[in-house]
Amino acid sequence: MSAETTPPPLLDIEAATRLARALVSPIAEAETVPLAQASGRVAARRISAPRALPAADRSAMDGFALRAGDPGEGGTLPVAGTIAAGEPRRALSEGASLRIFTGALLPEGADAVVPLEDCIEEGGRLRLRHPAKAGDHVRRAGSEQPEGGTLLRSGARVRPQHVGLLAANGIGALAVVRRPRLGILSTGDELGRDGQGPEGVPDSNRPMLIALAEAAGAEVEDLGILPDDRDALVARLQALGGRHDLLVTSGAVSMGGRDHLRPALEAAGGTVESWRVALKPGKPVLFGRLGPTAVTALPGHPLAAFVTFHLFVAAQIAQMLRLPWTPLFTEPARSGFDGLRKPGRAEVVPVRMGHGQVQGVPILHRLGEGGSGSLYPLAEADGLALVPSHLDRIRTGDRLHWYRFACGRG
Repeated sequence: MSAETTPPPLLDIEAATRLARALVSPIAEAETVPLAQASGRVAARRISAPRALPAADRSAMDGFALRAGDPGEGGTLPVAGTIAAGEPRRALSEGASLRIFTGALLPEGADAVVPLEDCIEEGGRLRLRHPAKAGDHVRRAGSEQPEGGTLLRSGARVRPQHVGLLAANGIGALAVVRRPRLGILSTGDELGRDGQGPEGVPDSNRPMLIALAEAAGAEVEDLGILPDDRDALVARLQALGGRHDLLVTSGAVSMGGRDHLRPALEAAGGTVESWRVALKPGKPVLFGRLGPTAVTALPGHPLAAFVTFHLFVAAQIAQMLRLPWTPLFTEPARSGFDGLRKPGRAEVVPVRMGHGQVQGVPILHRLGEGGSGSLYPLAEADGLALVPSHLDRIRTGDRLHWYRFACGRG
């Protein structure tokens, strides 16, 4: 497709997401990492329990191990010693008890543990406040985990609880899916200056997109800032040499006199699949390829770049990591704002939850004035709300769907 042709039809969000995901493939390569570095990674294969846990009967309490129903002499039992966790298994003499600590091996011959608070120990003898039953406060062998049970599914994201479980099984390393390799660059003659004067602004997109990509599980190469120059773009694209799974850019995608990315991508040997989405903010989003590398070019306006990363790039990273992808806007809510709007494009707005609920769902208040250039509203936002494309007005109380930020507002 040439940059000079008539603009293609607008893709709706669902179609654009399908296209974005179709341009990348699940990563087949795996690498082995130490368990301490595995949190957040994706398991490359299923891990089975090498043994049952606990491997032998153990005490579940601090107390006394004994034979349930053993009456003892005069209703008391002698305390024949102490067993701590980590000590070898001992045998319990008939008619006796052993002080035992949580996690210690249940002595041979014992079938119950009586907690300290249910015991009276006087003069080296033990009296029970209540009769003991066989099995009381004993962690039976295999009761917590069967041998061969699944500790971690293939394709699961490793969480801290998985790290603990694997460590409990003596597993110190595991195979994980290789991280997607992303290259991220910004375009614009105005970028890279101190932003104090009218002639330039700091580059906010690139550090933001790098942070978002790394949080999503990607390995990122910072490719810097390129000027609004077609030849410089062509040369830079050609020099990348296919070393990334996905190239993410911001700016130079639309139809302005300095929007050179589309023709530069084609001149570098790449292809453009589509470059317009029925979305506000975020209409100019390009999907294409450059050899083996998928290319997703996001708008230059920071809020639009933030929104379109969550919609499309995050979906691509999930696809490469073999993770399931759920559309963002699934939680129901009610609008706490109103206003007229031009139909035809879905609109994504930063929102904050208000006090109270309507029919069990939160009330959302819009933040900011709807421009695509400001990140300021995100500092107090709880998430992003989706206003459907067909609406010409949003009214207080209207049904909405939204995406709640995982960590809440900034």
